[in-house]
Amino acid sequence: MASNDAQNAPMPHPTPDLVVITGMSGAGRTEAMHTFEDMNYFCIDNLPPALLMSLVSSDSIPSQDGASGKLAVVCDARNRNYFRELTRELARLSEAGIDYSIIFLDASDEAILARYKASRRRHPMCVDNKTTISQGIAMERELTQELRATADAIIDTSNMRPIVLRERIRSLFAHETPRQGMSVVVYSFGFKHGSAADADILIDVRFLPNPYYDPEMRHLTGLDDKVRTFVMERSETKEFMVRWTALLDCVMPGYVAEGKQQLAIGVGCTGGQHRSVAIAVATGEYLRKCGYQVHVSHRDLSRADTGEAKKSGEGE
Repeated sequence: MASNDAQNAPMPHPTPDLVVITGMSGAGRTEAMHTFEDMNYFCIDNLPPALLMSLVSSDSIPSQDGASGKLAVVCDARNRNYFRELTRELARLSEAGIDYSIIFLDASDEAILARYKASRRRHPMCVDNKTTISQGIAMERELTQELRATADAIIDTSNMRPIVLRERIRSLFAHETPRQGMSVVVYSFGFKHGSAADADILIDVRFLPNPYYDPEMRHLTGLDDKVRTFVMERSETKEFMVRWTALLDCVMPGYVAEGKQQLAIGVGCTGGQHRSVAIAVATGEYLRKCGYQVHVSHRDLSRADTGEAKKSGEGE
């Protein structure tokens, strides 16, 4: 049997950033978990406290770029034994030198009662068909007093809309700016192969002069310098880009403020080979300069009449 010192020794590999989400039922724990998921945390709901140490000490938490992963677990205290087990496991983490943060979500009794009445769901403390919702709230509040006192952050959601809760959590735990927190995909496509059904913003650039009708550029694509120069240096394109980027400057901050996590921008021309490709690349470059995380791809480039030219549909 390993000694206590060995059991409590720091983990030999990087441990994940750990956040314990707890608090009153009906105060927003599920919304909080979804927010951490959007911030690329590996999230587990209703994790038995006894599994905390083994989970954190394993190397199975997904990570990015070789760094330690990010883990968020939702725990509650629905009975005294569960509560004792949770506090004991948190103490073990501290003894092992594993840092963690506790976020406690709270709300007034009136707000929680109203939410349960509206959802028609059973309160977790009302398991004997004798306890009222108000009594269950009172029992849970008593059980969570000590956990609330040890929390690193307490968020009262009584009068808080979900988007405000998400913003509050991001302000505490996100390592990137709100703009960087929204994933933007800009992709070119050809209308003759079908419209862009999943685009949040769709722009049709078929009004621009088409390089396809120049025999020297017919088999090239918008990734080739000759085509890109032809498209981007036209007076029509220059005027369009001024207005197009002004539109993006107007709407993009609104999507960020609204809490949107993914945004797709479709740029279409006839075949998805020349104009839309060049404009999609220019759009991605502009948005990156504005601080957004952008991936550019070309949906229909592999179908283009490119002859011996490259037929890659991969993004920049």
